[in-house]
Order: sequence, then structure tokens, then C-alpha cells
Amino acid sequence: MPEPAARQKTINILTKADLPRAAAELLSFIGQKKIILFEGDMAAGKTTFIKAICAQKGVREPVSSPTFSLVNEYEAADGELIYHFDFYRIENEAEALDIGALEYFSSGHLCLIEWPSKVTDLLPQEGIEVTIATGEAEEARIISLSVYDGGIDGEDRV
Repeated sequence: MPEPAARQKTINILTKADLPRAAAELLSFIGQKKIILFEGDMAAGKTTFIKAICAQKGVREPVSSPTFSLVNEYEAADGELIYHFDFYRIENEAEALDIGALEYFSSGHLCLIEWPSKVTDLLPQEGIEVTIATGEAEEARIISLSVYDGGIDGEDRV
């Protein structure tokens, strides 16, 4: 039985107006971690939350889901590069390897990864897992943050 994650946090938001606060809380929580995995049902708000995170980092260009390109690159206000992945449409991990996923993941830059369960074997051994679930109200979301050490299936968590 895996041990629970070393650090966990839950952020509850009632409306989209709460997203800047939630993004600031996530950025404070992650510390120096650079790999952020976003899981949740279709339309749970993964891309919307990533937009809020990028806004907190001072990204000026439009932030959109890289559903067909697989990865988008943004520049934060401090010059830091941010890579945004969406692996929903890939058929296998080889497609992620073809775009250089391992190089991106080991770049030292912030990597925001939607649908990481499609590339489990390629993921670095540590980072933050973000699970977004719908709440009771239409715009309400429950955002669960966990530090992980190993695969997202839970077998290697700290």
C-alpha cells in the first residue's frame, strides 16, 4: 500500500473569479518543483486553471490548449519559459517522445501537463499532481494538490 503524499493541499473555488487566488496558492505550494500534472474530467477546468497560473506568472501572450500541437511555449514576465502540454489526443507515448517530451521535462523550466496519464512512463520522478473536480455550484471546483515522487498511479508516491 503506497504511503500518502508528503504534502497535500485542497483549494476550493466558488467561481472563476477565485482562479487568480487559487493560481497564486498553487505557485506558492509548488516551491521549486517544475513538473505539474493536471488531471480531471473533460471540461473540469484544467486549461482554464493553467491560464490563471500563466497570468500569475506574467505571461502576456494568449494561453490556449495545445490539443493538436501537443505543446505550447509561453514566456513569463521574468523571462522564464513555460511549457504547456495536452496529451489527450495522443495514441501512445512514442508521439510524446517524437516532440521531445523528455527534453522539455528535463529542461528545468515549468511544465504544465494536461492528461499526464497518457505518458506515465515518461514523467520525471517528482513534481506536483493537480486534480480538478467539479463542485456543487456550476463554476465551483475542488483543486487537490499533492507532491508526488514517482508515477502518477500512486505506486511510488512519497
